[in-house]
Amino acid sequence: MDTKKVLKGAIAALTSVAALGALTAPAFATEGKGVEELSRHGGAQRIAGVYGNTKATNVILFIGDGMGDSEITVARNYLHGVNGTFDGLDKIGQAGSAPETGVGQYTTFSLGNNSGDSLMAKDKNGQLTGNKTAGVITPVTDSSASGSGWATGTKTYNNAVDVDVKGNPQLNLIELAKAAGKATGNVTTAEIQDATPAVLESHSTERACYGPQGKWDGSDKNGDGKVDLEDAKLAGIGSCLADQLKANGGIGSISEQLLDTRADVTIGGGSKYFNQLDQNGKTLWDDAAARGFQTVKSGDIDGFKALSEANQDKPVLALLGDGNLPTQYNPSVASKYSADKDANPTVCSPNDNWLGKRGASLADFTTKAIDLLSANPNGAKNGYFLQVEGASIDKQDHNANACGQIGETDDLDKAISAALAKVDLNNTLVIVTADHAHTSQIVEAQPYYALSTVLKNRDGSKTVISYGTSDAPVYQDANGDPIDGDEYKQGDNGDANTAEKFAGAQGNMSHTGTQLRIAASGPGASRVDGLTDQTDNFYTIANALGLATDTDAQNRLSDGAKVEVKKADDGKYYAEANGFNGDAVLSYTLTDKASGKTVAESNSATPVSGVRVATTQTTTIDLPADFTPAEGANYTLTVTGRQSGKAVNVDFAGAKGTSDKTPGKPGKGDQTVAQGEVKKPAAPLGQTGSAVLGVALLVLALGAGALCVKFARR
Repeated sequence: MDTKKVLKGAIAALTSVAALGALTAPAFATEGKGVEELSRHGGAQRIAGVYGNTKATNVILFIGDGMGDSEITVARNYLHGVNGTFDGLDKIGQAGSAPETGVGQYTTFSLGNNSGDSLMAKDKNGQLTGNKTAGVITPVTDSSASGSGWATGTKTYNNAVDVDVKGNPQLNLIELAKAAGKATGNVTTAEIQDATPAVLESHSTERACYGPQGKWDGSDKNGDGKVDLEDAKLAGIGSCLADQLKANGGIGSISEQLLDTRADVTIGGGSKYFNQLDQNGKTLWDDAAARGFQTVKSGDIDGFKALSEANQDKPVLALLGDGNLPTQYNPSVASKYSADKDANPTVCSPNDNWLGKRGASLADFTTKAIDLLSANPNGAKNGYFLQVEGASIDKQDHNANACGQIGETDDLDKAISAALAKVDLNNTLVIVTADHAHTSQIVEAQPYYALSTVLKNRDGSKTVISYGTSDAPVYQDANGDPIDGDEYKQGDNGDANTAEKFAGAQGNMSHTGTQLRIAASGPGASRVDGLTDQTDNFYTIANALGLATDTDAQNRLSDGAKVEVKKADDGKYYAEANGFNGDAVLSYTLTDKASGKTVAESNSATPVSGVRVATTQTTTIDLPADFTPAEGANYTLTVTGRQSGKAVNVDFAGAKGTSDKTPGKPGKGDQTVAQGEVKKPAAPLGQTGSAVLGVALLVLALGAGALCVKFARR
């Protein structure tokens, strides 16, 4: 035997194995990823797989909507002076503020300026073609795409809420936290249906799908003194993909899905959209109350203050304004160059309508949410996840309203301070960041080619803010002052939609695409250091809380899924599904076993068609009203998780009976007819076979090593 050749071959083989291992080592590329990779779940991470060992009991995520570095500096200069300090905003991430801290920047780009209508385009055969322009790298994000990034870990297109570029729902932090047995909360100064709070409670191809009738305010349109579906038709402002609506077999609007997601605590605005009507002509407020929610409606500050518990049996839904909540300061007006602005800089005036004057500021919301979540049985045992948004930094930046955005930044700062007074940073991770940058820029002097505001700072200095990103023409009135072509005026509630003549109104300013500050204090905070991506924030939060992050782990959350077919006391059949915690949407098929024919099935035309999962609760599946089982016939109901792919088959026999009862409304006399659960496939080799194979491979490897040593000695 040529021992040298054998030794040479063995060494070459081992070298090849080592080289193969080297191929899996991290590669630090200088070029960005392509669209296909970026659009996958987790594909846009910049620090994938980099985790510390520290775990947090609780996580609080503070979002300043539109709060770029410039917006923070503008507010700090005005409120505290150029060398001043925010008590909350500036403390998070500061060295020494907690056992672990971190400060960094993150990127915020999206993957297309598109709507669900184009996303759901179909070819001549009726097959979904996807969004023909989805996956176009878009440097400037909107709030829904950016929020979806940190809520799910998946990059998507502008206008999307927790769906990927093909419209597939992606599990979000509240759904995953609930699956892990944690308490959850969602707090905002915006309409609760707005993009940032919506990404924790829903999946929608259109961010404007506020309710079953879109953005209708639930008012009497036909003047008959009643609010009914005819009024909804007359409103004519539906903003939902047709196949997403429950009336068409879809998962429902953002407001309806909020009731399915069922966070323990939900506080914000948008009360008027719950005046919309469901398929049975009842308001969404009625539906919320029927499902056990403690409801607090617009203006009921005393009802908000009286809240003392929140759990899955009695979750809180407190919507304290019809629309977005009022800002702390009255609006200021940006205008063209004028020497008078330098001589008489702007001083902001308090807004009498601000809810903080009545004990319902964002800080009050935050304190209430922390108290409720800490006392919640799940929160006390397993911890909680809470998101808090200061929403109108963005909205007033759009309006070129410096005072409005400053007041909202101050409101967020005070909310952070309130949280720090309540939590222990040894077990609670607090993260402060934004969803995208915005238009206000601090400049040396008034620009000639943009609108501007000159502010008088607390320390006597002046800050000049330039607003120059309006993508619509800005006209001048008779006095030469700029007005937007739509000539709108900000209403008292902070909206910019009141159609009203207003000399001096600003154009609708646009977002900007720069990277953003992110700061953290508490367990796992150092992961935000350096440059990350918005989607990395999902992994920072989920890993700190021990949630399922990768697709396989999320799919396994539905391993314990069970389905029961039930017969109501009046003879009607329906199904109840539990344990599909790795899914947002279910589909079902009802088959006649004898003929093999499909008797009924859910709408599966689009990824947002089907039955919305009631997260960690019982999901009722309404079989068609005209389904009457034939006596003695045998059926199979197959329920499948659209995300996990896990399926449950339930066989049952029909029995004689008819009913006028509303499908899916259980009664005291209901009986379980049949039940089934996810069948776990056996390992291909079985446990014994796998063990034998493992031992064989180990022996082979040891033998090869011994052979190399033997020949080396020769």
